[in-house]
Amino acid sequence: MRRVAAAVATRASLANAARSPRIAIHRPGCLARRAHLGRSGPRWPMPRCRAACRATLRAMSAASAPAPAGARAPAAQAPKEAHGFELVSDEYVEEYASQVLTYRHKKTGAEVLSLVNDDENKTFSVIFRTPVSASTGIPHILEHSVLCGSRKYPVKEPFVELLKGSLFTFLNAMTAPDRTYYPVASCNLQDFYNLVDVYLDAVYFPRCITDPLVFQQEGWHYELEKEEDPLTYKGVVFNEMKGVYSSPDQTHSRRAMQALFPDNNYRFDSGGDPKVIPNLTYEEFQDFHAAYYHPSNSRIWFSGNDPPVERLRILDEYLSKFERREVDSSVAMQPLMTQPKRVVEKFAAGEKEKKAFVSLNWVLSESPFDTETQIAFQVLDYLMLGTPAAPLYKALMDSGLGEALIGRGLNSQVKQPVFSVGLKGVDTADGEKVEKIIEQELLRLSKKGFSDSAVQAALNTIEFSLRENNTGSFPRGLALMFAAVNAWIYDREPIENIKWQEDLAQFKQRLASGEDVFGRLITKYLIDNPHKVALEMQPDAKLAGETVEEELARLKKERESMSKEEIASTVSSTEQLKKHQLTPDPPEALKAIPTLKLDDIPREITMIPTDEQQYKDSTILSHELFTNDILYFEAALDMRGVPATLLPLVPLYCKCVTQMGTEDYSFVELTQQIDGKTGGISVYPLVSDVRGEDEPVAKIMVKAKTTKDKVGDLMDLLQNVMLKGRLDNQQRFKQMVLESKARLESGLVGAGNRFASMRLAAQRSTAGWVSEMTGGLSYLEYVRQLAERVDSDWPGVQSDLHAIRSSLLTSNGTILNLTADEGTLGAAGPFVSEFLDALPSEERASEDWSVVLPRVNELLVVPTQVNYVAKSVNLYKDAGYELDGSSSVIGKNLSRSYLWDRVRVVGGAYGASGSFNQHSGNFTFSSYRDPNLLGTLANYDGAVDFLSNLSMDDDALVQAIIGAIGDVDAYQLPDAKGSTALMRRLLHVSDAERQERRDQILATQVKDFHEYAQYLESVRGPEARVVAVTSPDAAKEVSQEIPDFWKISNVL
Repeated sequence: MRRVAAAVATRASLANAARSPRIAIHRPGCLARRAHLGRSGPRWPMPRCRAACRATLRAMSAASAPAPAGARAPAAQAPKEAHGFELVSDEYVEEYASQVLTYRHKKTGAEVLSLVNDDENKTFSVIFRTPVSASTGIPHILEHSVLCGSRKYPVKEPFVELLKGSLFTFLNAMTAPDRTYYPVASCNLQDFYNLVDVYLDAVYFPRCITDPLVFQQEGWHYELEKEEDPLTYKGVVFNEMKGVYSSPDQTHSRRAMQALFPDNNYRFDSGGDPKVIPNLTYEEFQDFHAAYYHPSNSRIWFSGNDPPVERLRILDEYLSKFERREVDSSVAMQPLMTQPKRVVEKFAAGEKEKKAFVSLNWVLSESPFDTETQIAFQVLDYLMLGTPAAPLYKALMDSGLGEALIGRGLNSQVKQPVFSVGLKGVDTADGEKVEKIIEQELLRLSKKGFSDSAVQAALNTIEFSLRENNTGSFPRGLALMFAAVNAWIYDREPIENIKWQEDLAQFKQRLASGEDVFGRLITKYLIDNPHKVALEMQPDAKLAGETVEEELARLKKERESMSKEEIASTVSSTEQLKKHQLTPDPPEALKAIPTLKLDDIPREITMIPTDEQQYKDSTILSHELFTNDILYFEAALDMRGVPATLLPLVPLYCKCVTQMGTEDYSFVELTQQIDGKTGGISVYPLVSDVRGEDEPVAKIMVKAKTTKDKVGDLMDLLQNVMLKGRLDNQQRFKQMVLESKARLESGLVGAGNRFASMRLAAQRSTAGWVSEMTGGLSYLEYVRQLAERVDSDWPGVQSDLHAIRSSLLTSNGTILNLTADEGTLGAAGPFVSEFLDALPSEERASEDWSVVLPRVNELLVVPTQVNYVAKSVNLYKDAGYELDGSSSVIGKNLSRSYLWDRVRVVGGAYGASGSFNQHSGNFTFSSYRDPNLLGTLANYDGAVDFLSNLSMDDDALVQAIIGAIGDVDAYQLPDAKGSTALMRRLLHVSDAERQERRDQILATQVKDFHEYAQYLESVRGPEARVVAVTSPDAAKEVSQEIPDFWKISNVL
């Protein structure tokens, strides 16, 4: 899938608390909200979080849970026929407490999977099988384009209008190698119907197939504003993929797929290669939609508590307008190779990058795994790679040959399952050594196997994840949809991927019988499998420049081949497109977009049940919510006692807590204890400004979860890791340092907007500076030095780690946050008291952290083809602004109207946002995968005039208000509700203040936009600062245009 901005993906799980840049910096997650607007999805196959996500069987996605005791199938009898559909199957799936109805549309053959359950977060998706035969990016461009107006909704971007004024919990579109998804979700029934209708009209009757301007905007076009100007390429997808192709990690994944599948569709990039995208013609684009976006090639998903027959009526309104036809959208099987091969490639690197990527990759079979094999291999995958203590993971890191693991292990989200593993940060002379380590460890594991404790720990982790059914802010129904589609899209029964209890039970019986399940799998699918590719990617500091020069040469040649008439036509086309992009939609067309009314919005805030008790010098918060007998535990330890000089070491200390062993357990044994008795333990720093206060909130968060019967085990483990944790494993600590370094360097290229924004915040407050020192560019610089210091001064590093632990461990001022049902909370009480009693009780003095970064404008230079441009001002300090709830309405509307139009639509950036941090007062503009730099800064400054001159009718204002309320009322699972309540307490956000802000949001007027512009005027003043992550060529160009303005740093 192609990465979209997360604001279009899911509502932030902590939206009801305040928006702090450090609320969850170090917590893993699969689909988290991003700060930018775009439209595609997570890279496909989905990135996986080793600590949390790998625990869930991919065959079941991340959304399965046994039915509650006594659960029964819904009493309603499914109709055999209704609204042009015939019932194919009706089955109750106990794993999800869902009635699963399979329907087929009689006229067109469209297939529908309709799940009826109690989930209020209703989900829908239409899925098309969309194989490609070139890397022109047709399905990706089409995925963007169909949401740019349709027959029934004749506005430029209905998608954006929904973003402005819907209560969606998910709104996105996603491109995979062989399929395209259009999913939505909402808890509000009318809002859900609105989203479904807009999406159905978009995919079947889009404007883009008759209006080439949409293709030019979203895909690619020649841009030439004046006849004497140089010719350039522009297009949202074109620039998005330039960002993707700038990432070495993405390049590795792509090259591996191409090498593994040299003969079928997977050798092409469905997202599009920037070198190939300009080969795509509008006629090919039209033909692709005609070929594949037809009901006969549709698979349609519903899940939730909405009326199931009404689903069929809504669908038939669209499907009945088509006739059945044969659509050949199958994906050919890749014949298995008879001999392994080795491939050496180059990747664009900076001057400082001297290390390679090395991996081994396999296609595991000629056909998809059956469910039992899939389960067995998923458990094997977790056993080998699921944690840093897993043997294959550990063998690679212990070798000292590289800095971080690459490859995602088992990937069963393509037609033939794939396995990939390796290292990055490898000396170019050591490639074959890495391959040998992998092969030797696989051979050892095939013969020696895994300990019983390791297997049981893995099974507990998997079963806990299935029972918990926790998908975070991602709708459960859509997580389940992804699992079902992995079978459905290849003409297998979708239900086979969502009924797993029987197969899992049989698998456990095989293990109990003593069968050598894992040894056979390793031997058959890995050791004896000749379809193996060794991939080595070597750094090339000249490649990025050569790529730019190659594009410029191509453009020059194309311009030289144009006649005067063609040049004039290109200038005219450029002008026509920009005029179209900047012309507002007619009011009558906008009124076609279905919206809610303010009367549909509750006036009162939603309360989270909270009981507060004092236990000696600690505070215990309890939230009684149904959690299926799971306890969610959080401990907030005061971090203010850590000396400022040691702050950059804090994130690594947090890793040590669970990844270095204790006096009682080795590193491997501790990992097995955590996996066997809990749903996971994580430790991370949390830092935020507090509005109206100089002192930041600074806590070390210890988060854990377990079942009711294992609460005592969890508390014993927490005491063990916090009080008896070892800090003496030099080799393991060095590995963690190098992994952190590799992650940060990768992030600079792929998510430069985050680093730029963090850099700006560090210039304005202590909290911003601490965040920068523990997660930004300053942290990367520290980690690079630390990697050397571990070798030269390990006793000194150890001493610093012990000093951090001493400054943190006290019950004095500690806050515990417990979320569970009444019985589980009661069972936890005595163990929680024992845990607090075990901690030291001395009060810790706060250290002096009164530091900020110098107020400078910076260019951070990395090997990239795009820019990430941020500009910030503090509205509290620089403009005297006093917080009002209308700021939530204004900021969101600004991002989804002016910035969307100017920076994304016209400018060609993949995303842009203007965000106001209510705690710090920082208003930060930022762009994502942006072809422009100075032009984007000019657009940021223009936002002031936009707000000053804004006119809105009542409907548009109501739409903006509802959109802001959608963020405030974000859907949350029980653990997120408990965390939100804790965050509100830490940030001093009272329920009275929340109600006041809600009242202000609901009372927002147009004059509030105009008044806000007066404060935002400071962004054009002397207090504003700019930080951009950019390329060497762009840095040189802008420094010549604005000399003596920038501090330039080559960071990679």
